[in-house]
Amino acid sequence: MLYIAAAVAVGLVASYAVMPAPDSPRIESKEGILDLTQVHVSENPLKLAGEWAFYWQELLSPEDIQNRLARGGNPERWISIPNSWLGDRLDGQRLSGTGYATFRVVIKLSEQDRSERLALRLPAIFHAYKLWVNGELLEEVGVVGRDKSRAIPRLATKLVFFQPEQDSVELVMQVANFHHKRGGITQYIELGGSDGLTVKTHLNIAAEMFITASLLVIGVYHLLLFALRRKDRAPLFFGLFTLMFGIRSLLVGELLLTQWWPNFPWELQFKIEYLILCSSGYIITMYFNCIFPNYVSRWFHHGTRFVTGALCIVVVAAPAIIYTRMLPMIGVVVVLHMVYLMVGLAQAAVRRREGALIFLLVSVVALVTVINDFLYYNEWSRIGNTSPLGLLVFTIAQMMLLSSRFTRAAANEERIARELQDANNKLTEMNMNLERTVQERTQALSAAHDDLRLSYDQLLQSEEGRKKLLAYITHDLRMPLSSMLGYVEAVQDRVKPERNDQYLKYIRDNTIRINRMIEELSFLSHLETGQVSYRMEPVHVVHFLRRFYEQYELVVRDAGLDFRLDYRGEEDQGSDSPVVVMDAQRLEQALFNLVSNAMKFTPRGGVVRIALAVDEVNLTRYAIISVQDSGMGIPPEQLEQIFDRNYRYDQPGEKGVEGSGLGLAICREIVQAHGGTVRAESDGRTGSIFSVSLPCIVNEGR
Repeated sequence: MLYIAAAVAVGLVASYAVMPAPDSPRIESKEGILDLTQVHVSENPLKLAGEWAFYWQELLSPEDIQNRLARGGNPERWISIPNSWLGDRLDGQRLSGTGYATFRVVIKLSEQDRSERLALRLPAIFHAYKLWVNGELLEEVGVVGRDKSRAIPRLATKLVFFQPEQDSVELVMQVANFHHKRGGITQYIELGGSDGLTVKTHLNIAAEMFITASLLVIGVYHLLLFALRRKDRAPLFFGLFTLMFGIRSLLVGELLLTQWWPNFPWELQFKIEYLILCSSGYIITMYFNCIFPNYVSRWFHHGTRFVTGALCIVVVAAPAIIYTRMLPMIGVVVVLHMVYLMVGLAQAAVRRREGALIFLLVSVVALVTVINDFLYYNEWSRIGNTSPLGLLVFTIAQMMLLSSRFTRAAANEERIARELQDANNKLTEMNMNLERTVQERTQALSAAHDDLRLSYDQLLQSEEGRKKLLAYITHDLRMPLSSMLGYVEAVQDRVKPERNDQYLKYIRDNTIRINRMIEELSFLSHLETGQVSYRMEPVHVVHFLRRFYEQYELVVRDAGLDFRLDYRGEEDQGSDSPVVVMDAQRLEQALFNLVSNAMKFTPRGGVVRIALAVDEVNLTRYAIISVQDSGMGIPPEQLEQIFDRNYRYDQPGEKGVEGSGLGLAICREIVQAHGGTVRAESDGRTGSIFSVSLPCIVNEGR
C-alpha cells in the first residue's frame, strides 16, 4: 500500500510538472498583423505567435521601416515566432545561427484594451535586442551590433509597460547573435494587462526562488553531513548533485542570477550551466553506486568518467558558439545515464532492495522533466522549463531515503548498545567470582587472535601481491609475446629467409626485455603490497650522494654524458649536514632509476646533474635531492602522469626510448616508504628536474 500511494503521489506531481496550463485561445498573426479586436488581453494574457515581418541582416528603427513602407516597399519575408532563424530558408538558402535581423508585428486591439495599461513579458532572447513599442524605445538588453566585435550578449527576462492610446500597437525588435549556435526570438512573448502579467511574473519568480532555495539548502545540508561522517559517500554525491542543480536553476527560467547580478558575465553563465549538465550524469551514477553497490558495471563507470571529462574540457576550453552545438549530444549522454540507472533500479526493485522502488519512480519523474527541457531548449517542445521541479521531487525523495538510512543506522546502534549493555551486566554478575580465570583466558585468546590476524594479514598481502603480479604480467607481456610469436612463425614459414638473423636478434632482445620487465613487475608488486622490508638507519645525505656519484660516474660518462655532483661544501662537515633515516640500498635504487631515466632522454654531450639542498617547512628540515638533465623535456600537462605504472613519453618526431615504464613508479614507492615525496618539473623544451624530498632528523651536535 505504501508503494501504491507513493506511485500515485509521484504520478500526480509528474503530471503537474509536464502538463502545461490551459492557454488562451489560439490566435496567431498573419503576415505581420495580429488581430485582437475580438479578445481582451488586459483580462486574459496572450502568448504572441505567428508570422512577423523579418528583415534579415538589417537593423531598422521604426522610422526606417515607416520610411520604407511610405516608399511602397512592402516586406516580402516573414518568419514564425517563437522560433530561431537557424535553418530558416531565405532566398533558397538556409540561414546560420549567427547574424542580426529586425522583427516587426502590428497588433490591433479591442476598444477595451486601448484604454488599459498593458505589459509585455519578454523572455530571454538570443542574445541581444532592442524593443520599440509604437516608436518608443522601451527596452534594451545587451548591445545590438552588426558583427561580433560590436555585439555584447546578455540574457535577462523583462517586464515592460506601455499605454496604447491607439487602436493598434507596433512592435519593432532588433536582435543580434554572434555567440550562440542559434539566434532569434525562441520563446513566447506574452501580452496582457500590467497587473495580471506582474502577478504572474512574481509568482513564477517566487516558485523558482522556492525551488532554488530548497535545492541549495538540501545540498549544503548533505555536504555538511558528509563532512561530519566521511565513511558514507552517498551524502557527498547527493549534496553535490543537488547543489549544482540549485545553482543551475538560477541560470534558467526567470534567470534569477541576472536579476540579482545584472553584470554577471554571459560566457561564464553559459559555461556553468553546461558544466553542470555535463557532470550531472557522472555524479548521479556515483551516488547510485553508493546507495546500491555492485549495480554499476566497471566499464560503464570508466566510460562515463571519460565522456564526462571530455565534455567538460570542451566546455571549459571552447567558446559558446562551439559547445552549444553539443547540447543534443549532452542530452543523449544524460538520458543514457538515467536510463542505465533505471535499469539497475528495476533490478534492485525486483530483488526487493530497500528504497529501490521509490528511487525508480522519482527517477522516472526526473527523466521525463529533463528530456522535456532538452527538447525545449532545442525548440522541439513548447512546454517550458520543468527540470527544476522534477529535480526537486527527486531530491526530496532522495533526502527521505538518506534520512531513513541515517535513522535506521542510529536505531540499530542504539539497539546494539542496549543489547551489549544488558549482556555486559549479565556477564558481570555471572563471572564475578571467576574474574581471574576469565582474564587469563581472555589474554590467551587475545594473543591467539593477534597471531591469527598477523598470519591473515601476511597471507592477504601475499595473495594481493600474487594477484597484482599476475595482472601486471598478463597486461604488460601480452604485446611483446604476441610480437615474438609473429617473428617465430615468420622464421618457421620462411617468409623472408634473408631477414632470419634480424628476426632472431629481435626475439633475443625482446626476451631480455621481458625478463627484466618481469623482475621489475615483481618488485613493484611487492612494494605496492608492503612486502618489501627496509633496514632504516641514520645516514649523512652528503656521504650517501658522494658514494652514489663515485659508483655511477663511469656509467654515465660512458654514455657520452657529463655527470656532476653539486652541494654546498660546508654541509660536508659540521652540525648542519642533513641526516636522513633511510635504507641506503633501496634509496640508491630509486635514485639510480631517476639517473637512468635522465640518461635515456638526454642526447650525447648533454649533462646530468645531481644537487643537494636543504629546506625547512613548518619547523621540519627536508633534504632535497634533485636530478637534472638537459634532454628533451616533458610536456607540463603530462608531469602528473609520469609516475604512473607503464607510463612512457615518446617525443613526437623522435625515436621511442626503450624502457618498461616502471622505473619512476618504483622510485615513487620507495621514496614514499621513507616518508618523502618525489616530483618532476619541466617546461617541455629544456630538460627536466626530478626532486626527492626527505625529512631530516636532528643531529646530536646541533
